[in-house]
This record gives sequence, C-alpha cells and structure tokens, in this order.
Amino acid sequence: MKMKAIITTITLALLLMVSQNLVLGQQSSQQTSQPTAQQTTTTNASQQSSSSGDNSGRGSRTRRTEQPNVSLPQTPSSSTNDANRTSSDATQDTHRSEQQSEEEAAIAASYNNFFEHYRLGPEDVVSITVFGQDRYSKQGITIPPNGRLYHPLIPEGIFVSGRTVEEVTQELKKRLDEYIIDPQVSVSLDRAVSYRYSVLGEVVQPGIKPMNRRLTVYEALGEAGGVLDTGNKKKVFLIRRQADGHLNARLVDVAAIERGRAADNIYLAPGDQIIVPGNRKKTIDSWLKMLPILSFARIFVTGGF
Repeated sequence: MKMKAIITTITLALLLMVSQNLVLGQQSSQQTSQPTAQQTTTTNASQQSSSSGDNSGRGSRTRRTEQPNVSLPQTPSSSTNDANRTSSDATQDTHRSEQQSEEEAAIAASYNNFFEHYRLGPEDVVSITVFGQDRYSKQGITIPPNGRLYHPLIPEGIFVSGRTVEEVTQELKKRLDEYIIDPQVSVSLDRAVSYRYSVLGEVVQPGIKPMNRRLTVYEALGEAGGVLDTGNKKKVFLIRRQADGHLNARLVDVAAIERGRAADNIYLAPGDQIIVPGNRKKTIDSWLKMLPILSFARIFVTGGF
C-alpha cells in the first residue's frame, strides 16, 4: 500500500511539472509573437511614413518644377534692344545724311556760283548750242591764245577773254540775231584752265594743276598720282587765301575718307594749295639720306675716322 501511494505521488508531481512547463511554453511563445507583431506594426508604420515622405518629397519636387510657371517681370529681349538700337541708329544716320546732303548742296551752289562768275581765258574749253540749228552749234571749242571765239556766222570772232559765260552768251545771241530769227543760244563751260590749284609735299606728281572741273581734296590727290608711302594721310592741309588776304589752313583726314569714316565733300577753290607732310617713314628716310653727308663732314672736319 505504501508503494502505491509513493508511485501515485511521484506521478502527480511529474504531471504537475509537465503542466507547468506547458503553461510556461505557451506564455513564452505568446511573448515572442507580440514583439513580432509590434515590429510588423512598426515596420508598416515606418513604411507608411517613408512612403508619405516620398510622396511629400515628390510633391515638393513637383511644386519646385512648377515654380517657373509663376509670372515674373519680363526684361526686354536682346532682339528688342537691337531693334531699338537699329532704329535709333537709322534715325541718326538719316539726320547725318540730311546734314551731309545740305552741306553738299551748299558747296555745289557755291561751286556753281564760282563758274557763273568765272572769267574765261586761253585754253578754256566751251560749247555753243543754237537750239534748232545744229549746223551752227559746236562742242568742245578751245579758246585760242588771242582770246577770241570764232563762229561760222561770225568769221571775225568774239573777244571772250576776261568775260563770263553769261556775257558771252548775250553777245553771241545779239550777233546771231542778224542771221537767225530769235535765236536761242547757250554757252557752257566744259573745262576751266585759267584757274589753278597746287599740290605739294609727299605726292607722286606735285605741282600746279589746272582746275577744269568740280574737284574735292581727295580727287585732287588722285589727280596728283596719290599720296606716297612717306606721306601722312591723316594730316593733309588745305591752304586757302581769304578775301582779306589772310591764309586759312584746314586739316583734312584723307585716311578717314579712304576708310569711309568721313565724307569726301571738301571742295577746292581757285588758288587753293594742298600740302601733304611726311610721316615717320619720311623722317627716317631723310636721316638715312643725310648719313653719307654727315660721314663726309666728319672726314672733312676731323681728317678721318
């Protein structure tokens, strides 16, 4: 009986221990599963937060890319500025061209007035036109040294030296009226030789030139063969005698005229002088030409080197 009681007690103790172990195992498994759920919840929460962060980032990036659509004050484009500059420059060029045309018109009037009062002389070339009478018209008549102008109907000729073209026209009309009913006569000056100008200095052909047509300073230099390499084109002087006898010197930048930066509208008057001074090359050439003379002078003074 005692043995049975002992076995029963041991069995109950074992069963109690097993049951306690089972309970403890279930509790530990529950505790282990709870952190996993919490971790899963935390992970989901973090994913949601990260996704929301990404979405917010995308939204912010989207908003940043949409920022240029905001209307800002627009500055004038370069093409508009160029157009404005072009129009203003065109206006200035128009005013400048108008001023130049006015100056040229004034110069032309003065020059034409000069020829109207020009006194004819030997070697001048004139033309006679009798309208409706081609046989009595003649072109390119050179006035001979005796100063008389001859015509088929006036064999003795008309003395024209020292007279203006208008005076000769009236005289010729009066004389032809004896042969032609109401003659319409015109006398024109084709080439004036009596008036002259001079070109001096560094030009190919310096000297006195006949003034036979309307001539600018630049054209006169061309008639003289052009400026030499030793000439200073930036400082060409135009010397003109005034009515009171004083000389007036005007500086002409021929180099600027050649480059198109200055107008070629400076016209000559009878008796004008154009002087082209030498440049630095001319000075050097002058010294080189002087070297043999200086060497000879040194030998002459010192008796040797």
